[in-house]
Amino acid sequence: MTRSFRRFAIVIAVIGLAALSGRSLAAPAPQPAAPATARSTAPVHAPALATFAGGCFWCMETAFEGIPGVLSVTSGFSGGQEKNPTYKQVSAGLTHHMESVQVEYDPRRISYAQLMKIYWHNIDPTQGDGQFCDHGAQYRSAVFYRTPEEHRLAQITERAAAAEIRVKGRFVTQVVPFTAFWPAEEYHQDYYKKNPADYHAYRSGCGRDRRLKEIWGAVPHTAG
Repeated sequence: MTRSFRRFAIVIAVIGLAALSGRSLAAPAPQPAAPATARSTAPVHAPALATFAGGCFWCMETAFEGIPGVLSVTSGFSGGQEKNPTYKQVSAGLTHHMESVQVEYDPRRISYAQLMKIYWHNIDPTQGDGQFCDHGAQYRSAVFYRTPEEHRLAQITERAAAAEIRVKGRFVTQVVPFTAFWPAEEYHQDYYKKNPADYHAYRSGCGRDRRLKEIWGAVPHTAG
């Protein structure tokens, strides 16, 4: 083998080794990206509940229906220990319950304090024997608070309402812990929609709006 040929062979060998070495040192080929994981969704805010007694639950329903942030209003009974009371039992005074409404609302859109303001302006807080033309313990007014914060807000808004009221008299509305709420029979739900003539005849005959205007200076919002 001639010297020139050997030199050529050596050069070829060196080039080959360099190529192999470079291949082993090179970065690995990029791999396909792993599929992206789904983004976590924002936490779902559960609706809150507030329970009030203010005389006829048909009328208290319309006080909250249609208010932005209010999701639903249910007529029923609260304040007593009896389970599953009927309208006939409560209206006859055979239980310790009061006609009440349970308001389901979105606390991001309306606060408990705002609901309390609506509540005060839809009742006569100075009447202790019922509300308007309805007399008896089953028609008394009451705020059923669920938390210490609701209790505090009920008291704060009560003081604010006492500064606004246009008639004399001590506030006798009860502010008591919530225990249970029992929905009334289906025919009582949205009564103002199902029986508008009867509802308006009752509300007008009971003098509710006349008295509310006397107490607060204006008739409040009603869905009916």
